[in-house]
Amino acid sequence: MQTSMEAHPTAGRDPDVTAVAELCARLAENIGRAIVGKSASIDLLLICLLCEGHALIEDVPGVGKTTLARAAARTFAGEFRRIQFTPDLLPSDISGISFFDQRQGDFRFRAGPVFGNIVLADEINRATPRTQSALLEAMEERTVTVEGDTMSLPRPFLVLATQNPIELEGTFPLPEAQLDRFLLRIQLGYPTHNEEDEILSRHRAGLPLDQVEPVASVTELTEVMALSRQVYAAPDVVHYVTALVRATREHDAVELGASPRASLALLHTAQARAAMQARPFVTPDDVKALVAPVLGHRIILSPEARLRGRNIDAVLNEITSRVAVPVEGRIGLPRESLDTSEQ
Repeated sequence: MQTSMEAHPTAGRDPDVTAVAELCARLAENIGRAIVGKSASIDLLLICLLCEGHALIEDVPGVGKTTLARAAARTFAGEFRRIQFTPDLLPSDISGISFFDQRQGDFRFRAGPVFGNIVLADEINRATPRTQSALLEAMEERTVTVEGDTMSLPRPFLVLATQNPIELEGTFPLPEAQLDRFLLRIQLGYPTHNEEDEILSRHRAGLPLDQVEPVASVTELTEVMALSRQVYAAPDVVHYVTALVRATREHDAVELGASPRASLALLHTAQARAAMQARPFVTPDDVKALVAPVLGHRIILSPEARLRGRNIDAVLNEITSRVAVPVEGRIGLPRESLDTSEQ
């Protein structure tokens, strides 16, 4: 099946999304100064930025999780905040507190670190469930409520949370309700031998992260976010998205399938991926490329499947191979869009 811009008869008719591709290419190159050989992970993070979603960066220690989040925050001129999650962290340490100002004779609010454009929640699974839940309202509603007063968070607002899935002592696993708030999950993996050589070479002269400077403004990012949401998804592609998600609920190895929120996440991330490639329409390949990052943390395997050694990625591959893929000729731009562009 051909899904490239050159092969598709309707590709390139809407030039607006080229601004998205150009900005994302600039951001990816800038982040690549600090991260070696993780272009796929960087692309996922940029998709998350375009969708104004939240990303869970999960992997073993020392592979660059925090560096990736910091580099993403530095690459545009937004407000960056970092929260180091520990067992003694309180919800008020995240949201902020009201205190009595004796000089003014009145209560004032001191904003917590959640009031930023990009918030790095480092080792989120080390905090207690009560503290973890303090992020729920902020992640979903983009607001914070303190002592009955509700305050809006700055836009864009993204939470980049890191966690180590191997070291479980002294940690509190994230509940399913909070995992579902993350748009996608990013796994970095170990570098190749050549990539590790490059990492050592870069660090001999200093910290590569110091070379990452802002290359985009908050306004630019907001504009391309709006453009990515205009990417067209044909009815057959939308049906393909829902078919994949519904298949997770019917698979015999899955105890808990993905929710309708997962369907929305899969569609929106596919739109962002298409926009990053300067394509004004979503293809089935966009959807398939994001099945594992979007759905992998949202489903739970049955006890029998876990006993048999089955893993989530293998089950998702089975589901993707079973669900029928839309025909190429029915996924392009709608007829009215073509007629307008030709006038």
